[in-house]
Amino acid sequence: MLGDLSNNPIGFVFGLVALIVAITIHEFSHAYAAEQLGDPTPRLMGRLTLNPLAHLDPLGTIMLLVARFGWGKPVVFDPFNLRHPRRDAAIISLAGPVSNIILAFICSVLLRLLFDFRLSLLSNSSIGLLVYLMVELLKPVIYFNVVLAVFNLIPIHPLDGFKVVGGILPEEYSRQWQELEPYGLIFLLLLIFPILSSVSPISMLISPIINFFLSLLLPSAPLI
Repeated sequence: MLGDLSNNPIGFVFGLVALIVAITIHEFSHAYAAEQLGDPTPRLMGRLTLNPLAHLDPLGTIMLLVARFGWGKPVVFDPFNLRHPRRDAAIISLAGPVSNIILAFICSVLLRLLFDFRLSLLSNSSIGLLVYLMVELLKPVIYFNVVLAVFNLIPIHPLDGFKVVGGILPEEYSRQWQELEPYGLIFLLLLIFPILSSVSPISMLISPIINFFLSLLLPSAPLI
C-alpha cells in the first residue's frame, strides 16, 4: 500500500481512509458488545466512540500499511463485570471481526449498485466522476475489512480468535487453552515474519480465505 503513495496518491488516500474505517468499526464493536453485556470498562476508557484516534494502534496500523494485515488498539474489558465471563468474552471478541464482515457486505452491495449506476451515466461526466470516486473508495473499504476480520480470527493471543476458541471449548479444555496465552505473541511474531521464504507463514495461511471472501464481495474485472 505504501508503494501507492508515489504511483497512485489518490489510491493511497482512499486506502488510508478505508484502513481507518475498518479499524475504527472493529474496535468500536468490541466496546459496544462489552457495554451491552454489562461491562462499562471500554466506555470509561473512552473506547465507546467512532473517533478513530481512540482506536488506532501505531504498530498495528503500520503493519496494515506495509504487510496488509494488522490490528487496532486492544479494547480492554473486565470479565468480572460479565454475567457469563467465558461466553461473553468470546462474544465481545467476535464482535470486531463480525462487524468488519457486515460492513464489507454492505459496501459490496453499494459497490454493485454504483457500478450499474455508473454504466447508465457514462454521458454525464460530472456525476460519473463522483460515482467513480465512490467506487474506488468502497473497494479498499471492502478489502481492509475482510483482511482485518480474517487476520483477527486467527486463534493466537492477542488476536480475537484466541478468546473466541476459549469461549467455545468446554471449561476444562478452555483452562488448558488459556495456559497458551503467555506464548501467543511469540507464535504470532514467528508467523508474521518470513523465515524460510519470502512470504510469511501467516500470509500463506490467511490469503486463500481472504481471496475467497474478496471473490464474493468484489465485482469482477471492470472494477478491479
